[in-house]
Amino acid sequence: MLTLSGRFVRASKYRHVYGQPFKKEMCYENLKVTISAFDSNIVKCNGRYLSVNANGIGAFLVIPVDEVGKAPDKVPMFRGHTGGLVLDTDFDPFHENRLASAGEDGKILLWEIPPDYTFTHVDPDNIQDVAPVASLTGHSRKVGHVVYHPVAENVLASSSFDYSVKLWNLDTKQCERTLQHKDLVTSFCFNYDGSKIVTASRDKKIRVWDVHTGKVLSEGPGHTGAKAPRVCWLGKHDRFVTTGFDRFSERQLGVWKADKVEDGPVGGFYSVDASSGVLMPFFDDSTNILFVAGKGDGNVRYYEFDKDELYLISEFPSTSPQRGYAIGPKRFVNVRENEIVRAYKLHNDNIVEPISFIVPRRSEMFQDDIYPDAPAGVPALTAEEFFGGKTSGPVLVSMRDLYEGSEEPATCVGETQKVETQKGETQKVEEPKQEQDKEQDKEKETPEPLRPLPAAEPDLKNKEEVTTLLNKVNEMSDDDTQEVDADDEEWQEVTEREVKEKEEKEKEEKTLKEEVEAKEPEEKTQEAVEEPKQAVEEAIKDVKKISSEVVSDKETAAPKTVPETASSSSISSSTVRAAGGLKSSMDKLHALVTQLESAVDQLQAVNTAKDERLAALEAKIDQLLAKTD
Repeated sequence: MLTLSGRFVRASKYRHVYGQPFKKEMCYENLKVTISAFDSNIVKCNGRYLSVNANGIGAFLVIPVDEVGKAPDKVPMFRGHTGGLVLDTDFDPFHENRLASAGEDGKILLWEIPPDYTFTHVDPDNIQDVAPVASLTGHSRKVGHVVYHPVAENVLASSSFDYSVKLWNLDTKQCERTLQHKDLVTSFCFNYDGSKIVTASRDKKIRVWDVHTGKVLSEGPGHTGAKAPRVCWLGKHDRFVTTGFDRFSERQLGVWKADKVEDGPVGGFYSVDASSGVLMPFFDDSTNILFVAGKGDGNVRYYEFDKDELYLISEFPSTSPQRGYAIGPKRFVNVRENEIVRAYKLHNDNIVEPISFIVPRRSEMFQDDIYPDAPAGVPALTAEEFFGGKTSGPVLVSMRDLYEGSEEPATCVGETQKVETQKGETQKVEEPKQEQDKEQDKEKETPEPLRPLPAAEPDLKNKEEVTTLLNKVNEMSDDDTQEVDADDEEWQEVTEREVKEKEEKEKEEKTLKEEVEAKEPEEKTQEAVEEPKQAVEEAIKDVKKISSEVVSDKETAAPKTVPETASSSSISSSTVRAAGGLKSSMDKLHALVTQLESAVDQLQAVNTAKDERLAALEAKIDQLLAKTD
């Protein structure tokens, strides 16, 4: 940790990352964006093209990233859905000119962008829309989301209002797997090698599925709020993150173990704020940074993921709220400017604004530490191999070779990584419970440090042991105990003062008794008066007896009057030495307070009994007076 202006700042090479929005002339303006309230990102990007859900019936826009500025009033659209709006689109990661769309008509349409396609440089009198090349049918209701497989070619996943997620083989145009849910799927995401899918559902459940068998691997309760949660896999790690709301409508983040969803989020949920917009998560696997953009607010928070923790790096502030958000592939960033992510923000006024997130560096050399190998856009598996049960990591390309302009950049196959714990040890995906139990048993068997005095507390009421303990402490007293001796004198003075007060109260009671006796008529017989007098005298004797016992007890408990006794106490001398200093002083005070409280309780009991006897005496006197009358 570093300290900066009185604050502790986590040491990280990304702690100075900042967002740089593009100038207005480099934005995309005058777009006819959808007005649908369905929860999707609305905008997608593959580095070459942008796709935006349009306001037309069954249509969406495709914009080349280099055609910036204000769009003409009439532009070509991708039309093909026969009813309703387009709810989502996604680009094929292995073919830059291919994409898929999902619509309210329950269909999934496949598209190819023409080689000579342009968005802004068109003849307004000769606008030609683009038609789909194929259609996938199988869902019985609206299709809400479509996502291409990150490793296998021609494999597509879709979710629908029929509560299912389907996996499609685009070579055969057939559905190969169906993951049936109990309620609407609000979000889903593939893991790093595409062998698993995590889904979030409206029934407030998080599920991890095996795409090869179609079975649930892990399931557990998610966010408790009513609004739609989102899920995002954390790159090559066996963790995923969710965004959602609690039951008080506060926005949350959660990091989950993919194989132990039932255990809940690791370390609990992260509270974000009380805004009402859905949080859209995006993870950059090269830097382990999670970007979170909220619908309806303009800020974009970014966190660094490390050892199962999310550390807030900073926040990109903006006064203009966003409706949608997208992030382009890593291989299209500006490496020479140390750009790590290029995002595209859809404003409420139908403008798409590019935002560049940059790591400030003075050196103009290639930065190996922030540019590891990134997905190359080359498939590692065919659809047939994938549905046959084969698994492989994605093909990665060297960012250094791209920086140097190599014609044939080096490639390799990525592998999943295990998450390190806070202690720096690699955490296994499945840790045997027996080993955990053994470790817990070892911790229980480990002896605790010696704690001498608490064991003797139950015996403090024993006068002989307390006397012996105080005597030994006085013999080994140091400067601290000498100071406490002064405190003991104060306690002694307080005790004597209380005893004096009790004696004064007794005198008042005697005076009251004499006044009561003076009021008795002379005609009372000696026998009638003898019984009340004896009762009062007995009560006074009891009070005096108890008072004398209290005084004697206090004199015995005072540190300066403790007589030396034989060392017959069960507490050893080594234990007493360990209890020296402040601890022994506190125990001495504790013993005195205990004795004082017991004496006060006895006095109160005696006073209560005396009051009862006086009341009885007065009652008898009244009876005698009544008889004489």
